[in-house]
Amino acid sequence: MVLLHRGLGTYHPYLVPEKTGKEYVAPRYLKALEEHRGRFTLFSGVSHLGYPNSHTTSAATFTGVGPDGVARGDDIRNTVSLDQVAAEQVGNQARVRSLTLNSMGGAASLSWNRKGVPVPKDGNRASIYKRLFIDGTAAEIERETKRLSHGHSILDDMRGQLKSLHSQLGATDRERMELLETSIREAEILLKQEQAWIAKAKPKVNEPASKFSDKSSNWVESQNRWYGLIRLALQTDSTRVIVFGIGEHNNQGVPDLEIGHHDASHHGKDPSKIEQLARYEEKDYQNFAGFLDQLTETNEPGGTLLDHTQVLLASNLGDASAHASSNLPTFLAGGGFKHQGHIRFDEENNYPLSNLYLRMLQKFGVRTEQFGSSTGTLSELG
Repeated sequence: MVLLHRGLGTYHPYLVPEKTGKEYVAPRYLKALEEHRGRFTLFSGVSHLGYPNSHTTSAATFTGVGPDGVARGDDIRNTVSLDQVAAEQVGNQARVRSLTLNSMGGAASLSWNRKGVPVPKDGNRASIYKRLFIDGTAAEIERETKRLSHGHSILDDMRGQLKSLHSQLGATDRERMELLETSIREAEILLKQEQAWIAKAKPKVNEPASKFSDKSSNWVESQNRWYGLIRLALQTDSTRVIVFGIGEHNNQGVPDLEIGHHDASHHGKDPSKIEQLARYEEKDYQNFAGFLDQLTETNEPGGTLLDHTQVLLASNLGDASAHASSNLPTFLAGGGFKHQGHIRFDEENNYPLSNLYLRMLQKFGVRTEQFGSSTGTLSELG
């Protein structure tokens, strides 16, 4: 499962076809995805119902927490995210339980555990490449083994201290301690997983580390390097669950871009700004198409990597110019679904996005009848 997040929505008229089904006439952005027609579904008229119009709702993009949880941008009360439920299902079958990747700078986390605590994110491609594909020396492995063992001893000590404190605390502080205890349990799971894999050789890949350098000439190149790294992680089964936060872009080093991405997205219906926004977004969708190309060209027993991978591209904003949280641009590709091309729901009374998430989890093998703010299971994909 790969969850991709674009934080500034999409210019609706250039994305959503007039016609539903697979026989739509491709608008400007979908032309980049023509080779993948039939391998994805674009949903229109979906959202997390009742969310405020705010950038801060990005924290709940993949959780679908009830609107009370995002009512205050400075006090998000979140629930578990889609990726972490999937990771609970398959995370122990790979070297890395899940990856939360980020090119969004200081943006809020997109990944959350069951206590509503954000999962740490990593924005360093070079270190991720090393973690996944470069074996340590014998001395380095010995040091890492000692480090992991020391981590266990610290956690054991912390648990003992928390137990003695628990009876002395009030209700609010006990709630905080429970969150800390949850974090300790999760850290232990990760430590045990790392210990089990530390002596096992990492997969060898043809792409050198230099290909994934953190230095890039522009955001287009950087984004494609992220996509390449994600494909390698999946292809080598180093992890089976990935979240990637796609950050705001700038116009440096990219022809035809004259203003910043954020400025263009808040276009106020100015045609010149809309055209600038369209150039950013067109490149985004071209890069996304390139990522789907990579997954389609990677053969596996019984199909391609795309056939075996659910790829969701979503945003917390529909119209960024109005900070609107309705009509969210949402793609689902691959994953063995019966894709429908374009599925339209009511753009005045949106369909709950969490219903799609619930269907994704069920397809992933998770036995559940509820996720986020779901009201049922989306049935249109078979």
